[in-house]
Amino acid sequence: MSDASPEPPLEAFGLPRRLAAEALGTALLLAIVIGSGIMGDRLAGGNAAIALLGNTLATGAGLVVLITIFGPLSGAHFNPAVTLLFVARREIGWPAALAYIAAQSLGAVLGVWTAHAMFAEPILQISTKLRDGPAQMFSEAVATFGLIGAILGSIRFRPEATPLAVGLYITCAYWFTASTSFANPAVTVARSLSNTFAGIAPSSAPGFIVAQLAGAAAGALVFGWLLRERQGR
Repeated sequence: MSDASPEPPLEAFGLPRRLAAEALGTALLLAIVIGSGIMGDRLAGGNAAIALLGNTLATGAGLVVLITIFGPLSGAHFNPAVTLLFVARREIGWPAALAYIAAQSLGAVLGVWTAHAMFAEPILQISTKLRDGPAQMFSEAVATFGLIGAILGSIRFRPEATPLAVGLYITCAYWFTASTSFANPAVTVARSLSNTFAGIAPSSAPGFIVAQLAGAAAGALVFGWLLRERQGR
């Protein structure tokens, strides 16, 4: 018999604390993404592969820690696409979901500004890094589809492994997708406000967001069917 007490339901923390957890978690995630991108770029001596590797490892490791910490508080969505997934699964209502998305978006922007401040960059920036074309859009759809699969599959079979599953998936998706796997509308918008290694031009962001939402919807349908328990015998 385990000595560990069961985790309380998310509702036990109240919506204000859950929103604070979503905002803080998303802010820390963006500080990791942007900060490690700046550090990697400065130390890599022009070697983009080394800079991307540093950015990748920091982001994947950070996700494991952040989901472990904030998961019991808010579900650790940090991502409007994930929040909409749980709306579709009727695990969160629309009023709370819209508040989650607002908190994630605000937190993401604050995280970008925090990274800029840590590296003595101008706080207010607009990215000029174009990420355009069908391959980039398709990559974002695939990246988000796989993220939804990692979340739903781990919740279904190994919920305690969800932080590791998500962190490892994003780590590999940085490298197997042409877009380096943003897979998150709030992250995409926030990264358009950073003219650094991990930035994306505002003109490229809408295509990424549409592809992410399409990939999330496809993931919800496919993995929802695949992982559904058999009804009857």
